[in-house]
Amino acid sequence: MTCSACVAEAGPLRPRLGADGSFSLWSDRFGEGFHGGIGALSEAKAKFVHPAQLERFPRGRRLRVVDVGFGLGTNSAALREAGEDRGLELEIWGLECDPQPLRQALATPAFRSQWRQHTVRWLEGLLLAGGGGRSGDGGGALLWGDARQRLPELLGERRLAGCCDLVLLDAFSPQRCPELWSQEFLGQLARLLEPRGRLLTYCCAAAVRRSLMQAGLELASIQAPPEQAADNGELWSFGTVASPSALLDAGAAGGSPLKPLSAMEREHLGTRAAEPYRDPGGQSSAAEILAARQRAQASSTASSTSAWRRRWGLKDAN
Repeated sequence: MTCSACVAEAGPLRPRLGADGSFSLWSDRFGEGFHGGIGALSEAKAKFVHPAQLERFPRGRRLRVVDVGFGLGTNSAALREAGEDRGLELEIWGLECDPQPLRQALATPAFRSQWRQHTVRWLEGLLLAGGGGRSGDGGGALLWGDARQRLPELLGERRLAGCCDLVLLDAFSPQRCPELWSQEFLGQLARLLEPRGRLLTYCCAAAVRRSLMQAGLELASIQAPPEQAADNGELWSFGTVASPSALLDAGAAGGSPLKPLSAMEREHLGTRAAEPYRDPGGQSSAAEILAARQRAQASSTASSTSAWRRRWGLKDAN
């Protein structure tokens, strides 16, 4: 949760365990879980840690990371521990509007037991120092509030523009929280990346991918884990990686978590589904953004998404 409306309307957050036994939460307000059914840890590794390809960096390197939708801190904690195993130091800046998810997670033994003790202390330090102060070990900070208002601080005062190795984008889905998937917000996130930096997200929506391309980024698709692809024939992508640099070479080796966009995925970018979410002033409500997009889609001359689905033998969307 990373926009101001989330705080007032978050409602209760209910604990849940994924298929891997890891701890997560369910938001009644959004009707979505913070993580998919495979489990928070499995998802963090498949959609963020593995596609980051930390083996690209030499031991001793300090990485700058921005985590949009910090939530329980699962993605950042998993990335941090994976970085430690490779001799990397991570400076993580989180954007999050509500301390409730992290506070609730840290109060739960099942969540705490997932991590090394010093990782738990790091998360506790971020929570205590949240709002802009650094955690006790100098590993970054949590900035509370609407991410649209806090992001300029990272680009300006914090001097992270063009300096970030990784940006993690894990907000609620575009239909639930379009504020954090707008063309304008994604364009600002793109400005954080250093030339070989990567933006990582679970989202493979055409609107999001087109906006990332319009921000000047190259795209690759995240490979679904074999067991997930086998269970769901329509699981054609597990997410998106975007970078100012070409990603195809990184995805060429066997076993890579990255792959080029397929012909089906590229064609998706030419349908009405690719109409971007727009929020020019950075203050529009979710309802306003969704309504504006619906009007733009209604007047679009692009091919229909339903026709695209029929061509590729996909079931009608719900």
